[in-house]
Amino acid sequence: MIVVANVITAVCVLLGASTILLSGIAMYRAQDALARINVFSPATGLGMPLIVIGAYAHTLVVDGFGVVRLFMAIVAVLSLVIVSSVASNVLSRSVFVSGAPVWRETSPNRLAEPRDPAEDAGL
Repeated sequence: MIVVANVITAVCVLLGASTILLSGIAMYRAQDALARINVFSPATGLGMPLIVIGAYAHTLVVDGFGVVRLFMAIVAVLSLVIVSSVASNVLSRSVFVSGAPVWRETSPNRLAEPRDPAEDAGL
């Protein structure tokens, strides 16, 4: 049982760290601020929760089960996912509103195009 928990811990932490590393590299290579925000979202939405799950699995091995620790882990994972999506949305909107240049190859650039009410209605 301890070996299984250690494997789960290692896999979760390594996958989370790899996601963050790859997102950081992709963020460095992105062409504009909107792309950087879009690329870094998996790091905060997937990488960090995986690290928290790995840390919780390690805590299970070391300290045993605890309801408070389980609650803390669930709240941490949910908070990371919710805050990640809201923060990415707010950051991308603020980048666009600030007038930051968008890479010319970005297509379609729906933020720059006028909205069609018929498209919003699903017609």
